[in-house]
Amino acid sequence: MFEVFLSPAAWLAALSIFGLRVVDMSLDTLRMLFVVRGRKATAWVLGFFQSVVFVIAITSVLSNLDNPLNVIGYAAGFATGNVIGMLIEEKLAIGHIHLRIISPSLGVALSQVLREAGYGVTEISARGKDGMVSMLSVSVLRKDVNRVQKIVYEKDPEAFVTSEDVRPLRRGFWRA
Repeated sequence: MFEVFLSPAAWLAALSIFGLRVVDMSLDTLRMLFVVRGRKATAWVLGFFQSVVFVIAITSVLSNLDNPLNVIGYAAGFATGNVIGMLIEEKLAIGHIHLRIISPSLGVALSQVLREAGYGVTEISARGKDGMVSMLSVSVLRKDVNRVQKIVYEKDPEAFVTSEDVRPLRRGFWRA
């Protein structure tokens, strides 16, 4: 059994399985994100290729169970593929985010700065723990979140910001 750990062929097989599983799980993570965002065609294509890679990887493991490195490569590829898929998705920044900005005193000025930057803002007067506040509702492309966040904190360091994924259904203002 120990001689398996010394065999270059055993390590190469495990490394191949690891690589296949990284690709498989990265595609799976991306596919699920496209499913949630309603992108059917993209989800279909990713699912097709992900399943092909999965079948090759699992067949390699199950046909060589005498090599424990294959199981380790499979498990490590699974875990790594999840993280890599998430990193890729972060870089792609596909979709929309709804930001809710609570400003204790600079809501009007903040909404003006955001509008000047090209973002649609809905202002709502609200009552907070310490009195009246402005609640700003801003929906942006995910790739613009950091830019909007920078604008908000430069204008109003006291602002409280939350975000949530959204799927736009109809109309409204979306920055191109």
